[in-house]
Amino acid sequence: MGTTTVLNESTIEWTNTDQHMMTRALTLAAEGIGRVSPGPLVGCVVVSPAGEIAGEGFYVFEAIHHAETIALAQAGEKSRGATAYVSLEPHAHHGRTPPCTEALIAAGIKRVVAPIEDLNPKVAGRGFEHLREKGIEVQTGLMAREAAKLNEAYLHYMRTGRPFVHLKLAVSLDGKIATRTGDSRWVAGPEARERAHELRHQYDAILIGAGTAKLDNPLLTDRSGKTRGRALTRIVLDQRLELSATSQLVRTAGAAPLLLFTGNDVGETSVQSLREQGVDVVQSPGRELGPVLDELGARSVQSVLVEGGARVAGEFLEKGLVNKVTFFVAPKIVGGQDAVSAVGGVGIDRMADALELEDLEVIQRGRDVEITGYPRSSKN
Repeated sequence: MGTTTVLNESTIEWTNTDQHMMTRALTLAAEGIGRVSPGPLVGCVVVSPAGEIAGEGFYVFEAIHHAETIALAQAGEKSRGATAYVSLEPHAHHGRTPPCTEALIAAGIKRVVAPIEDLNPKVAGRGFEHLREKGIEVQTGLMAREAAKLNEAYLHYMRTGRPFVHLKLAVSLDGKIATRTGDSRWVAGPEARERAHELRHQYDAILIGAGTAKLDNPLLTDRSGKTRGRALTRIVLDQRLELSATSQLVRTAGAAPLLLFTGNDVGETSVQSLREQGVDVVQSPGRELGPVLDELGARSVQSVLVEGGARVAGEFLEKGLVNKVTFFVAPKIVGGQDAVSAVGGVGIDRMADALELEDLEVIQRGRDVEITGYPRSSKN
């Protein structure tokens, strides 16, 4: 999962109530998945002095109101002397809303429990400091690991200025993503494909290379059926500008954002034609992934789901730019030395140099197996 600022106060003896209420705050925060970017996932539970839940709330970007203010409004006078369990440090600056710390102080909250610090430079410990200055007891570290994982994309973006990169591939048992003819429909079964759309819902953008765009002619849309806060940005790395003007991606550019990275030496007429169809074209001298991620970060893209193909996967992995990996492994054997392997690139010379994953999660999806983990060498 990587590292984040975890304020672990080991001397605190957390009660069962503390554990239960923070679990509830994290569950509430997760209700905002797909609807908070460019902000974080935040949930809040206000517990009255009598030990009852007096108010709850979670943040979604379009609603503007933050989790704390929603929970405090529900609690009303029961906020006096109460404890607020918040899944992330409350902010103390004026942004789209007044400071949440001021709302907590004004409501008469006596104690705030929050697992981790918000890495946004405008927050970064100032929220906790403001609350303590006003005499509110602040305790941190409870379920910090779970809280950091929930907001892994946001925290990575705040720490690096680049989007969190999640590589997702569907592969056969022998590591193939397509046959020798390029046929890839479908490697994984319907349950895995449904799960893939749930993943798309969690991310700001989805990225493929020119080869996948040409072979599959995909739409790259979020078909999870869930509400999104911002449209899923579709990204194609196409250095030689091979994307057809009649492709599904280009024909739908007016309805769903399409961002294309290409070279400086491609025909200006072709570039202009794509732009007239609504494609956002970014030109650069070479195919370097670092500048691509920098450009996405500058556009407030917090997270990217990389879906293929082998060349793109190999480039991201070899450059150490992958923060999370998910493989859907299907019980199929494709065979053939010319069949397309999942990861391209140069590869390694020794097995000891293979990229290892940690914090593994393995889930059955129909007949397929979903394996998710974090590169051991990656410090997200």
